[in-house]
Amino acid sequence: MITKKLGEVAVMCGGALTHDHDYDIQVNGVFTDSRKLVFGRLFVPLVGEKFDGHAFAAAALQGGASGVLWQRDRGLPPEGPVILVEDTLAALQAMAKAYLAEVGCRVVGITGSNGKTTTKDMIYSLLETSFKVHKTGGNFNNHIGLPLTILEMPADTEIAVLEMGMSGRHEIESLSAIANPEVAVITNIGEAHLLQLGSRHEIARAKLEIVSGMKPGGVLVYNGDEPLIPLVLDEQDTVKPEGLKTFAFGMDQGKNNDYPTGMMFHNKGVIFTTHLHPEAGLELPLLGQHNVINCLAALAVADYFGIGKEKIREGLSGLHLTGMRIEPITAPSGLTVLNDAYNASPLAMKAAIDVLDGLNGHRHKIAVLGDMLELGPKEFEFHAEVGEYAADGKVDMLYTFGTLSAEMAKAAQLKRPELPVYHFDDKKELVSHLCKQVHPKDVVLIKASRGMKLEEIVDALVKEDLHN
Repeated sequence: MITKKLGEVAVMCGGALTHDHDYDIQVNGVFTDSRKLVFGRLFVPLVGEKFDGHAFAAAALQGGASGVLWQRDRGLPPEGPVILVEDTLAALQAMAKAYLAEVGCRVVGITGSNGKTTTKDMIYSLLETSFKVHKTGGNFNNHIGLPLTILEMPADTEIAVLEMGMSGRHEIESLSAIANPEVAVITNIGEAHLLQLGSRHEIARAKLEIVSGMKPGGVLVYNGDEPLIPLVLDEQDTVKPEGLKTFAFGMDQGKNNDYPTGMMFHNKGVIFTTHLHPEAGLELPLLGQHNVINCLAALAVADYFGIGKEKIREGLSGLHLTGMRIEPITAPSGLTVLNDAYNASPLAMKAAIDVLDGLNGHRHKIAVLGDMLELGPKEFEFHAEVGEYAADGKVDMLYTFGTLSAEMAKAAQLKRPELPVYHFDDKKELVSHLCKQVHPKDVVLIKASRGMKLEEIVDALVKEDLHN
């Protein structure tokens, strides 16, 4: 993490000490949540629509913070070690950018509509076999999370793997300007954030902002199955670094991609080969073809950094993913639960349903699907499309939860009238009904947008003592 004198931090963030005698106070990291005070860290009070962290600055100092940032327009600062700045968020970002430059590590930036976090975890696992690597923790991928991730980075880090998320235009542009990546990865362009951006073309433009802050001569690794990416890359308004190189991956063999040449699925993962890795199969301990595609991106990054074949195998075997992303759980009852409750979009929903469909050795394949949020004017159409997809012989039973998912249930029932379909607006009622239906030899997929909190259904199923 950042370890500096308070006066040095003031220079890094473009601020000024209220008292020169505080220059030598030691700062060991930063924090923005006053409820999670860590002794010796610098408190950064952020300002939002419904909160102002400056209200807690004095308490943070009394509780052991080494100092605080203070926005000049917020009145008189508290007594104690204070750095005055024009904007606390901008100061936090400037501090992170300066610290990243000082550490001098190489940066891999990752964005995309789906698969960002999984791809980040894969890249980290492959690179850490040969380098000291730091990565985004959890989902710390926005204008606050990314600088905090950087400032937590050990000073001897050789490569930083940073996830970049967004909800609108110019957000990834600002993140890329902070991180200045040498390598950028775009996993795909989906339908998430259609509500804010209006079209997939505009989503592609938002994702391509990642190249705007790249180092000259950097490499963009992108999903070659998506025609919008090269289209937007060639647009006159797309800001690109000098000498930008590109590398494509995907399923389509006709687009100069690295592509899978063979895939053998089993209940714990997949063994596969690729056009550029034709050697004896690589074993990925994850379910689903979509994760093979994510792995192609990770392999491209590993190749760029010179990771050898044996180290690649080692990295894949030791892969650990951030939770709730098609996480297989075997309950004490014997029931298999696929916990994919972290996020959802039409593309990701279909991929998860395909994973469920491909699993063998189970009595019934049951999907519990909730609302997909932020899809814009076509949200009902997208939900109906997923319902039809699930009903096309891929599941034995379908449960839906939420207002939008009622369209899923209707479409599935129309597509396949004999399919058992149950819709609920009450989560407890859904759990009660589901627990009476499931058998210890069944497999249940749980997926929805994060706001639906379907992990509560996962917890209930895992705890349930099934006697069917």
